Amino acid sequence: MKRLTLNLISALIILGLGILYYYATENNLVNPFLFPKVSAIIKAFHKNEDVMLLNLFSSLGMMIPSILISLTIALSVGIILGRNAILRDILHPIIYIFSVIPSILLSPFVLMIAPDFWTASVFLIVYGTVWSTLFATITGIMTIDKRYLDKAATLELKGLKKITKVILPAASPSILAGFVNSLRNTFVMLVYAEMYGSRYGMGFFVKKYTDFSLYDHAWGGFLFMVLILVIVMQSFDRLKEYLLRWTID
Repeated sequence: MKRLTLNLISALIILGLGILYYYATENNLVNPFLFPKVSAIIKAFHKNEDVMLLNLFSSLGMMIPSILISLTIALSVGIILGRNAILRDILHPIIYIFSVIPSILLSPFVLMIAPDFWTASVFLIVYGTVWSTLFATITGIMTIDKRYLDKAATLELKGLKKITKVILPAASPSILAGFVNSLRNTFVMLVYAEMYGSRYGMGFFVKKYTDFSLYDHAWGGFLFMVLILVIVMQSFDRLKEYLLRWTID
């Protein structure tokens, strides 16, 4: 009931913003060139339905591999450094230095070195998103309650079984919190990559029509992109709640 009430409040706020936009555009309270009427946006969206789906699949084809690669690197390196204090002390400052370099600044070099744009884009997305999950994994493993590790030792759990049955579950609240930030950064880097070199994608669609000053099309693409991102984030939130159902709310 509590969640239903909160969702209802959120829906009412979104509805209110939509009504405000409708009122402002219908009464010429804003620049009609930059802020077209709702009817024009809907018309432009229906006109580009097939292209929207093509752009969605193109974006997912770049985003999903990037997320999987980023998560694999973050968990692998994070587990090693979280469990080994000596390696952590040696490598943590180096990792921190690389993490503060914006991936956007590396784009000219990556585009020159990479064999194709897709590879360059995936590299930039991974580079820009891996750090939050990596640091969260290290922190989560470092702060595991010692009682869990003592019980694992008592049960003689070792190697991969200890990692999957004790370490990762115990550190999962921290890891998942870091992954949420990484997921948001993934969207940012995905849109950036698509805007400045891709032939398809949700970010490319918006950039293309803003360059042509067709803002009804750009708004249609923008709202479609926001809708997809909200669905992805909400789906992950539900998954996170399921995985962390054993924790205190």
